[in-house]
Amino acid sequence: MLLGHHKVMLIPGDGIGPEVIGATTELLEFMGAKVEFIHAEAGYGAYKKYGTPLPKETVDLFAEAKCALFGAVTTPPSIEGYRSPIIQLRQMFDLYANVRPFKSFELFKDYSFDFVIIRENTEGLYVAREHWKSDGIAIAERQITQEACGRIATFAFEMAKSQSRNRVTAVHKANVLRVTDGLFLSCFHNVAKDYPMIRVEEMLVDSTATRLIVFPESFDIILAPNLYGDILSDLAAGLVGSLGFSPSANLGVEHALFEPIHGSAPDIAGNDVANPYGTLFASCMLLEHLGEKKLANRLFSLLTNGIANGILTHDLGGRFRTSEVTKQLIKLEDIGYRSG
Repeated sequence: MLLGHHKVMLIPGDGIGPEVIGATTELLEFMGAKVEFIHAEAGYGAYKKYGTPLPKETVDLFAEAKCALFGAVTTPPSIEGYRSPIIQLRQMFDLYANVRPFKSFELFKDYSFDFVIIRENTEGLYVAREHWKSDGIAIAERQITQEACGRIATFAFEMAKSQSRNRVTAVHKANVLRVTDGLFLSCFHNVAKDYPMIRVEEMLVDSTATRLIVFPESFDIILAPNLYGDILSDLAAGLVGSLGFSPSANLGVEHALFEPIHGSAPDIAGNDVANPYGTLFASCMLLEHLGEKKLANRLFSLLTNGIANGILTHDLGGRFRTSEVTKQLIKLEDIGYRSG
């Protein structure tokens, strides 16, 4: 395969972002991915350099490329007016569906599950409308709209249908947040009427957290507002084994951005010990989005075989460094190619 067929914006970002991105692009190049990566800057490093975490050049590149692979960014809470560039891109380009798949690996035999968390990605508390009412009283506004709720519910049911999944669970706290979560639930049930073949259920977010720990195999698709989906997906990553295993897709009508769900982990940055699998699995989702399904499946199979064969970083009791994981996976793929 020749490189350069698909143009993808690449944002290494901060902390361990450049390390996991480097490991990923090396493996993709070895496997012959038809991708031309266009480097861009975003995050705290960009802020220190340009005075903004999201330079206009990066926004313009994403507008043109329509597809991006993201590493990780640092979002310091102490800088007034600083906003996460990933949240900005989600809202600027209407990347309304956050898709986070979770599948148990052979490495962890206590569980067997395969579910997806679909998170509304553009509103909720993440609209970041906060202000001081008076001394000692801070207010945060939460936006939930009928349009966004209906759209994300339709996305969830369409995914269930396309992937032959038979249940969608709507997560809420409508017993307390009667208006906003009540609207989310009513939109969910209204959309569900068009999918009678798919089982629907609703569950309080705290109950969902418990059931994820005790019976993760009981879920198929979990549909949640922004904040709930963010928190539950970190919990689910613990079931998989590590935040470092978990990928994420941010999807809109025209644009898509893929990333691991972990943060920039500045405490281990530069030590070559970060787990690159989340970014590697995110690149599987990227390839599938680009129409390279055969290569995506081949890469996914390689990654799961690598995990089963103990090609792991130190956070999972493994002995390999970030850069060594890629080299070991290349060896494993080469062995499979020659034996096949």
